Amino acid sequence: MSDSYAPRRIACLQPSATAILARVGALDRVVACTKYCADVVPNLDARERLVIADSWSAKTEEILAAKPDLVIAAVPYQQAAVEEILKAGVRFLGLAPRTLEDVYGDIATIAGCVGASERGGKVIAEMREEIESVRRAAGERRRKRVFCEEWGKPIIASQAWVAELVEAAGGEFLGKAGGQISAEEVARLEPEVIVAAWCGAGDRVPLEKIVRERGWAEIAAARAGQVYCISDELLNTPAPTLIGGLRALAAAIHPETFCVEGEWPRGLRRMGETR
Repeated sequence: MSDSYAPRRIACLQPSATAILARVGALDRVVACTKYCADVVPNLDARERLVIADSWSAKTEEILAAKPDLVIAAVPYQQAAVEEILKAGVRFLGLAPRTLEDVYGDIATIAGCVGASERGGKVIAEMREEIESVRRAAGERRRKRVFCEEWGKPIIASQAWVAELVEAAGGEFLGKAGGQISAEEVARLEPEVIVAAWCGAGDRVPLEKIVRERGWAEIAAARAGQVYCISDELLNTPAPTLIGGLRALAAAIHPETFCVEGEWPRGLRRMGETR
């Protein structure tokens, strides 16, 4: 996009958009963002920006107060929230990623919008290389059965891009990505590694409680002590921050290979341990 047409004032209704803009060098164009964006972009000073509702609960008046020339939102949406966004009458970019290829496409699209296509291409190339580097390091190691969940009540398996990261890290993703599943069915699948990354929970998932209440104490993952929490922003934000989630997954699945000097990567917590 010609720089003369590129947006100068962007309202981000999802942390993934803010994270992508930060990586392509356009964070200064973000004039409004959600309260969750600072969790994903540590150098974001939310006090300098209007804090607005996210894609699920967007409000027209909040968007208009920011005076943006572009609004970026992403799933999950509510119909009422989409209507609120459209009523604002501002250019609207709506994203709905499922796979890693979708994430790369979103990075390229957002980078193109702000005249940073070359920078966006480099970010995508770096992500691809990092994923392949982990895949090579996992190599011929025995693939472990891994269950990842993005929500606990009801239990919902993590998204398709997480399933791809699990595979790259030397695991076999159990269940249907993004689908609801019962505690009993998870137990029947006999996971060797369990990862909880609940949306909005940060790294505060109560691992001991869910293992006890779901009757999982005797499944392989619990017996081996391979039940983990990975910070929400590392797995549930479809942006370059997924690489941090990949490193955490790799350490959870094959700690003997991916834990450097016995240190867990940032955002990874094992059941029974505190940070």
